[in-house]
Amino acid sequence: MGEDAGQRGDEVELRPLSARSVVLSLLLGLHPPELPVRELVRAVEPFGIAGTTLRAALSRMVAAGDLRRADGVYALSDRLLERQRRQDDAVHPETRTWDGDWEMVVVTAIGRDPADRAELRARLTRLRLAELREGVWLRPANLRRPLPEALDEVAQCYRARPDLSAREVAAGLWDLDAWAATGHALLDHVARADTPSARFTAFAAVVRHLPADPVLPPALLPDDWPGAALRAAYARYRRELAGETRGLTSEAV
Repeated sequence: MGEDAGQRGDEVELRPLSARSVVLSLLLGLHPPELPVRELVRAVEPFGIAGTTLRAALSRMVAAGDLRRADGVYALSDRLLERQRRQDDAVHPETRTWDGDWEMVVVTAIGRDPADRAELRARLTRLRLAELREGVWLRPANLRRPLPEALDEVAQCYRARPDLSAREVAAGLWDLDAWAATGHALLDHVARADTPSARFTAFAAVVRHLPADPVLPPALLPDDWPGAALRAAYARYRRELAGETRGLTSEAV
């Protein structure tokens, strides 16, 4: 399932169902992320995807570098294994008790081309940092993960404590009310979805929204923050999909 939020306020973006999106969702939820073609054919049937449509999509995905194929088994490519790791982190972020410190990353490299600058911004955003001003990125130091060593080549990293209240700083870095409004709308939509296709599209929107959750310490969040509820709902759905797929595999053995 995709990664960008693509939603504002209480609007929910539902993208059309496709063979590619269903295959990727099934594989991204499996460990290891691979299935024989006969099991993929059976797994996509509830979504109204015919075998011929699936096989054509699989061929395109192999050609595009999304999948690897060996002995009739399709698996995620190395590029998408990294996407699976990021998706796993979005669903199960590791946190620690916050002591009031903030991570600060100050970009020091100069003379970079626009593509390099855009890639660095994307990397820092994936680390759940937010830009205070150009080249200065912050977040509370409550995530149980080190900053990549490669950042040393382009930035300097510090621990800091702002003079302003932490809640004020967080509110200025992230639009928390808008993220929460969309999150609640997604939970409502998930609760109403009652067919395999409707549930799939609803949870695809959920997993696009989750990476934009800054995973702040509870003291910095608005009341009734939906982040934990969204992650729990998606984790249950992913286990359900994986269980159904493994059940199909077991029946075929």
